[in-house]
Order: sequence, then structure tokens, then C-alpha cells
Amino acid sequence: MSVDLQKFPHPVYKDTVLAPLFEGVKTNHAADMDAINRAHLVMLHETGILNAQDAAKIATALTAIEVETDRDALTYTGEHEDWFFLVEAELRARLGDLGGALHTARSRNDMDHTLFKMALRWRAEGMVAQLLTLASALIDTARREAQTPIVAYTHGQPAQPSTFGHYLAAMVEVVLRDAERLSAAIAPLDLCPMGAAAITTTGFPIDRARVATLLGFEEPLLNSYGCIASVDYITGLYSAMKLPFVHLGRVVQDMAFWSAFEVGQLSVPGSLVQISSIMPQKRNPVPIEHMRHLAAVTAGRCDVMVDTMRNTPFTDMNDSEGEVQQAGYAAFESGGRMLDLLTAFLPACTINADRVRRNMDAACVTITELADTLVRDENLTFRQAHEVAAITARAVIAAGRPLGEGYDAFRAGFTQITGRDTMLDPREFEITVSPETFVARRDRPGGPAPAALAAALTTYTGTLDHLQTAQTRRITRREEASAALDTAFSALQES
Repeated sequence: MSVDLQKFPHPVYKDTVLAPLFEGVKTNHAADMDAINRAHLVMLHETGILNAQDAAKIATALTAIEVETDRDALTYTGEHEDWFFLVEAELRARLGDLGGALHTARSRNDMDHTLFKMALRWRAEGMVAQLLTLASALIDTARREAQTPIVAYTHGQPAQPSTFGHYLAAMVEVVLRDAERLSAAIAPLDLCPMGAAAITTTGFPIDRARVATLLGFEEPLLNSYGCIASVDYITGLYSAMKLPFVHLGRVVQDMAFWSAFEVGQLSVPGSLVQISSIMPQKRNPVPIEHMRHLAAVTAGRCDVMVDTMRNTPFTDMNDSEGEVQQAGYAAFESGGRMLDLLTAFLPACTINADRVRRNMDAACVTITELADTLVRDENLTFRQAHEVAAITARAVIAAGRPLGEGYDAFRAGFTQITGRDTMLDPREFEITVSPETFVARRDRPGGPAPAALAAALTTYTGTLDHLQTAQTRRITRREEASAALDTAFSALQES
């Protein structure tokens, strides 16, 4: 088949670039394009750039186009370069030359970046809401599990006793910080590029602030060159968005380890377990694997977005526009699925108390408290106390006995290191090395003791409330702006 190389678009360019972009706008941006058209038209009328009669005709035609166009049925033909030109062609078909007046004092450059910010804005708010929902679920679960013992691991080895609530509280802190970072990344999305036109604004007496307000932005982005050239709203957003999935991926890895048969600390309910097709004894907590995969994929997609901006020119260019924006939306899809699954998964899980107790006994995880007690009550240096505790731990592990039954080994070790007898009797020794005592004595701020954990959870609830309130204000402002735009646009048609 011969191709006319002078006729736009080349069929391959049409199929590989323009058609996918058209479908992307149709799916992701058409409604926002309508809002931009309406807001710009209202501003053109209010500033006197368009008279009332012309503005009314354009408003009526825009409404008719929106109502009469079956967007889902549209396919890209190449007749019009993109969605923008399709709408403008419809306006001109209905209004003649007046249809081109809507584009006064604007460009596809400022329109595109405004569209992208509007689309990213609500997606980012959705992910902030998911993070806050996760944090709320973790706080509730941490309260429920505040006194549920677990073995805390360091370097993959049993280290000290803690509680499931204490572990989850550490997660809460990270999730809230991630939510704060993502919320902060929304701020640049709330600066409106409209009015920058192609690069340098315009000679018409436009009101940039009015358009920004009608579209629900906080204010205009000031420098017009930056409106079409700076992509930090993309790099900043996806950088902040990557972090929750890096951090939560580490937690998911713990869940895989804790639920392993040999550890058995975490019990996953049957609704989140799949059975092997050939081995009937196996309980496979495969949601853990899916969460790990989704977290990794999402973090990778965020990296793609940031890396795509690397070494691009500081100007308006397609590297930051339609195609890459559509690729970035996939990060919200995979990330959203991961957050939903984790929010359901963790509160549904429980701790296997019998297995935790056996692991504690086998690994002498309370031995640190014995050393601390010897410093406080026997006036030993910590190094002396550490040596006594080490002798005790080696003896009971070799004998395969719980630490609480190791008084004789402890007493012998104490005498070996200090040259005197201990003041601890067998009952005091047993209490000292119990997991309950260990946790209860860790009552400093941030520790697992009940009062310390309760105070921390109260603090986290306050932070959560603050973030939710801030988000509600942002969303309310945009909803009120949308209502104001509807009112102003309707008034144009009635004038």
C-alpha cells in the first residue's frame, strides 16, 4: 500500500501514537476538558473579551456537544488530530468562525498540563484516602492486639518479646508519614497552569485566578514558562507515591516469614488461604505474594515516571504529556489494589500464641531483661550482667529447656562471674524472665507496655484526624468550585 507522505497523519503514526492518545483522553480527560472549556469561557465573558451574546452561543453549543456526543462509541479516524481539535471542529460546525473564539488566550500547552493536574489530583487524593483508611485499620487492630505477645526479630533471628500491637504501631507511624508526604505532593497539583497559553501568557486581559478558582485549584502557578516546562508536579508526586510501597513491601515480607510453617507466628484465616491442588495439607497464604508483587510493580511504575523526565529539555514536550501520563495512571491502579488487600488482610490475621510461647522459650528472647535486672538490683556493670545472662542462655538452650526453668544455670553463672551468690530467688528469677514482665517494664515513650502504647495510639489518632480534616477541606473546596462553575456557566446560557 502506498502512503502519501505529505498527508497528515501517516497511518503508522496514527495507529501507534494518535489513536492511543485519543483513547486515553476519552477515558481519562474528557470531563476535565469540558470543565476547562466552561471555566475559560466564563472568564472570557467576565473580562469582556467575549460579549454576552457570543458567550451564550458558545456555551449552548458546548452543552449540546457534551449531550449529543456518544464518547464511548467514538473511535479515532485521523480526521482531527486529537480530542481538542474534534471539539473545536464541532463548535465551528455549529457556530462558524465564532466556534474558534473559545481558544482565545489559551493553548493546548496550558490546557494539557491543567488536564494532567486535574486527573492526578483526584487519583492522589484517592490514594491518600486509602493510606488513611489503612492507618485507621492498623490503629484499631493495634488496640485490639495491644497485649498479644510476639517474637520481634532482628537480622532474621529471634531478638526480644514485644506485642503485635507494638509492631502494628510502628507500621502506623510510617503509613502516616507516607500519607503526609503524599499529601504534600498534592500541593503542586493545586497550582493552575491555565493562562500561561503557549509559553508567555497573552496580551488579552485574562483573569488567571478566576479560572483557577472555578477549576478548584488553590491559585495559579505563577511563572508561565514553568507552567508548561516544569514537571516537578510529576516527579514529586510519583516520588512520594513510591515510598509507601517500598515501606509496606517490607511489612509484607515479614508476614511471609511469620506465616511460614517453621515460624508459625502469624495465623492467616481460611478466607485468605489457597489450598494446593496436589498437596492437601498445605495452606498457602498467597495474598501475601500478591501484595509483595503489587507493591514492587507499583514502586517500579513510579520509578518509570520519574526516570522518563530525566535529561528532557526544560520546555513543553511530549515526554511529560499524554502517553507518559497514561502510563503513570497504572501505578494508582496496582497500588490501590495492594492497599485495599493489605487493609483487609492484616486485621483478619491473628497471632498463634502457643507457637509464640514455644519460640520465646526456645530462643531465650527475654534474656535482656535478666541482664538489665542484674544491673538495677545486683549493682553489676552491664558487661558483667551480659556475661551472666549469656552463660544462662547457653545452658538452657543446650538443655532444650525454657529460660524460666534455668535458675540453677543462672545462679552458677552469677557466682562464676561475680564470686558471690545472687539475691534473686527462683520465683523472682522466673518473674524477671517472663515475657509479660519484659513488656511491662518497657514503659518508656514508644515502648510496648500498655500505657506507653495507648499513649502512642492516641497521638497517631490525632495525626490521622488532622490529615483527614486537611483532605476534606481540599475536596470540599473542589466540590464547591465545581458547583460555582456550573452556576456561572448556566448563567451564560441564560444571558
